[in-house]
Amino acid sequence: MVQQIILRYLEKPHVKSMEDDLLWLCDSFGFSSGRDTENTATRIVFSLLDRLSNDEITSSEALAEDLQMKISRVNHHLRNLNDSGLLYRKKRLIYLRGGSLKAAVKEMRKDSERIFDELESIAEEIDLRAGIKNR
Repeated sequence: MVQQIILRYLEKPHVKSMEDDLLWLCDSFGFSSGRDTENTATRIVFSLLDRLSNDEITSSEALAEDLQMKISRVNHHLRNLNDSGLLYRKKRLIYLRGGSLKAAVKEMRKDSERIFDELESIAEEIDLRAGIKNR
């Protein structure tokens, strides 16, 4: 499985508001970067959180209806959010990883630590083969 975790260090919002904090979180993970000029991924996360906070089980179809957009477009962004580790799909339903936003971020942190551990190990092997000494 290919996993892509983007981390951007951005200044936190000065005023506490759920909307600004969620925008900051999504921007920090790069969910709305690149070609997503309409912040579709962030809008999907908002809608998903809204549905989950009301104990509703949700699907890509329900999110597409909420956001009044084509299912194919929603599915594209859901795939990216899934690849980042924020959410997962089980059959047609969509869940936050770990059951909450905080738990999902914690799981993504663990994923990134595993990735960095692996990178560090391979980098050490390359240094040894190249004869480069660690300070």
